[in-house]
Amino acid sequence: MTYDIVVIGAGIHGAAVAQAAGAAGYRSLVLEQFPRAATGSSSKSSKLIHGGLRYLESRQFRLVRECLAERKYLLGNAPHLVHMRHFHIPVYQDTRRRPWHIRLGLGLYALLGGKGFCQIPPDQWHQLDGLRTQGLDKVFRYHDAHTDDTRLTRAVLASAESLGADIRYRCTVKQVRCGATGCTVFYQADNTVKDVESRVVVNASGPWVNHVLACIQPVPVALPIDLVQGTHLVIPGKLQQGMYYLEAPQDQRAVFVTPWKDNILLGTTETLFTGDPARVEPLEEEIRYLLDVYNHYFEKTVEQSQVMAAFAGLRVLPRSQDAAFHRSRDTLLHIDTKNCPRVLSIYGGKLTSHRATAEQVMRNLNGLLPARQKRADTRNLHLPVID
Repeated sequence: MTYDIVVIGAGIHGAAVAQAAGAAGYRSLVLEQFPRAATGSSSKSSKLIHGGLRYLESRQFRLVRECLAERKYLLGNAPHLVHMRHFHIPVYQDTRRRPWHIRLGLGLYALLGGKGFCQIPPDQWHQLDGLRTQGLDKVFRYHDAHTDDTRLTRAVLASAESLGADIRYRCTVKQVRCGATGCTVFYQADNTVKDVESRVVVNASGPWVNHVLACIQPVPVALPIDLVQGTHLVIPGKLQQGMYYLEAPQDQRAVFVTPWKDNILLGTTETLFTGDPARVEPLEEEIRYLLDVYNHYFEKTVEQSQVMAAFAGLRVLPRSQDAAFHRSRDTLLHIDTKNCPRVLSIYGGKLTSHRATAEQVMRNLNGLLPARQKRADTRNLHLPVID
């Protein structure tokens, strides 16, 4: 069978591209190396559907506006998976970002599409889940959304299947040969090398993006990237008042403390990673870093022996000498139009804006695909309820 699009990777962006392709009337095949979807980085996020309040500091206004619009779509299309929550930002006497700074950012966040914010009066601080009050200056409350990233990815993929997408697991792409009118994708499944024809290929393999490009003939030019490891911890406890957006005392990075399956999720870090993406693991220094942040802000401290789980995922960021925290989070869609115009690679990407990214992918491929009858609009396509 000849497909319109072969998508490599069943993370959130691969799932979203397959959904967008089906909605546009195209037949797609998704090849995933693992036994299940969202096994890599798409299951190892901070579980947030948000505009990216901290991106305002680096003037990424377009990204924030896009993500806030996508949050609205997700709240409407997946109310069983995406839920609005209270977020709290405590400001202490020694916090680098002063109250006026936070107030200005939250005001701009609201103007770009967020909801309003308020200041929590001091007589209510004792209700904030054991947050330390000594030296506390102000506490701001705003709103963003929370999700189960694995279930969200699998719901988007189920939506894609309902629109005609085929999904194959335990498939490792070995080679892609591209010509003037299409590509042949060779992949290994059940110890057998198989092949399939496609008009175009979308490389949505996350941290494996350049590894996949190296398997393609003619070889496309790859973008220089860094893989940045983000670690999260699951620790015991319950948060009754919502989420906490904290400024790490060590380096002033943003760290989130959120409820997660009757416990607390704490993250994330930003550590440069080299090696096999399948072997990413939390580092000892990352675990200590996150616990130090938590224990700095909450009365009930947690020891390393109490950590219930730790996991790490990888972000794909443009190579730079800048610290990871200050780099652009824009998603890059790359086509080497000279050597291999029928392969599009997705570099980076955010859980929140997966649908918008997939729409942009389809626009970029428009000239390489035949006209089809549109079947749906992903802006109002409700996601199925899955286990």
